[in-house]
Amino acid sequence: QVGVVESGGGSVQAGGSMSLSCVFADITTVYYCMAWFRQAPGKGREGVAIIDRDNSPTYADFRKGRFTISRDNGKDTLYLRMNTLKSDDTAMYYCAARRWGGCSLKDYDNYDYWGQGIQVTVSS
Repeated sequence: QVGVVESGGGSVQAGGSMSLSCVFADITTVYYCMAWFRQAPGKGREGVAIIDRDNSPTYADFRKGRFTISRDNGKDTLYLRMNTLKSDDTAMYYCAARRWGGCSLKDYDNYDYWGQGIQVTVSS
């Protein structure tokens, strides 16, 4: 059993910033593709950002320069920095890690480990 612990969510006003962290216990994250997904009430899960094993990031179109994904393999930790938040960014955010295969924003069924989810609420 791999422990995955997310932190950093909460409430913020529109235009504000927030950072999320995700610690993956018991895996060596250098071998993993890692990602952030989110799910808003009444909507399906959508990819936010991925960061591949070589540290190359890919973002969803809605990010438009506002979000930054990063990783610290020495700490087995994944980060998401979100700036200029909008009410549309309100959702439950999930981190995930995938050992094998390509790194994808959409292929979330093939991720091996997931965080418990953390709520981000942006008020206008």
